[in-house]
Amino acid sequence: MEGIEHRTVNVNGINMHIAEKGQGPVILFIHGFPELWYTWRHQIIALASQGYRAVAPDLRGYGDTDAPPSITSYTCFHVVGDLIALLDAVAPDQDKVFVVGHDWGALIAWYLCLFRPDRVKALVNMSVVLSPRNPKRKPLDSLRAIYGNDYYICRFQEPGEIEAEFAQLGTATVLKEFLTYRNPGPLFLPKGKGFGHPPGAPIVLPSWLSEEDINYYASKFEKTGFTGGVNYYRDLDLNWELTAPWTRAQIKVPVKFIVGDLDLTYNSVGTKDYIHKGGFKRDVPLLEEVIVLEDVGHFLHEEKPDEINKHIYDFFQKF
Repeated sequence: MEGIEHRTVNVNGINMHIAEKGQGPVILFIHGFPELWYTWRHQIIALASQGYRAVAPDLRGYGDTDAPPSITSYTCFHVVGDLIALLDAVAPDQDKVFVVGHDWGALIAWYLCLFRPDRVKALVNMSVVLSPRNPKRKPLDSLRAIYGNDYYICRFQEPGEIEAEFAQLGTATVLKEFLTYRNPGPLFLPKGKGFGHPPGAPIVLPSWLSEEDINYYASKFEKTGFTGGVNYYRDLDLNWELTAPWTRAQIKVPVKFIVGDLDLTYNSVGTKDYIHKGGFKRDVPLLEEVIVLEDVGHFLHEEKPDEINKHIYDFFQKF
């Protein structure tokens, strides 16, 4: 794709695949689930053409990066550790870099800024707002209490179970279901019912997602399976335990946050109030802008690449 280069970097004993393009200040792009470096294809090309060096890894467990077998190898510390080692390898001369995150990548970006604010110049984060640690209740207890056991994150917890269901549906179908999800309500995956559509029902792709795109994603997830990506969700409670020392800590990095108004994350319980009534700004004092895109779903950087590219460029030009 238009001069994007690929290579493997050894980080903490893991072979990490990265895509990169351009020269100049580094922008580290951190993908989510079920995504890959490829999710950032539009941003890599645009920002590289505007004087930045775009670096987009496949995170551990994804794509052409190694997938450790242990569920507990996917905590926020493992993943942030990979990214710090990656920055040391690819940009040893840059003390601080720009960061862009989406979905799980946004969550990892929050952790990166929490643990190592000295390495981040500024952050554009998308879809997943900061979730301050509640010392009184584990995340999964909260999610079960609010949404019940059929909520997708709860369904992801039992090792092997959701993978078996996804295998029955087929990799390409699962990817289409996730990537075309535009219901602002929570995602439920009742046991044995898949995504609620009749078997073999055609899934119409939006204009921003081609069969070629799905084929690329599917070629990688066929090879790795979904376990690596799902293991991030399986470590939610472990992350909660490990991050106890950071309870009530603030994010001390300049931030722009972007979300679509049809995104299930924006419409989850309490999120709009947190964003718009002062909680978010309290926890992220250098929060400079919140952008809510109208009639846009979860995968906003693929759905509206030109708008997102401009938002990223405009924000990072300030620094």
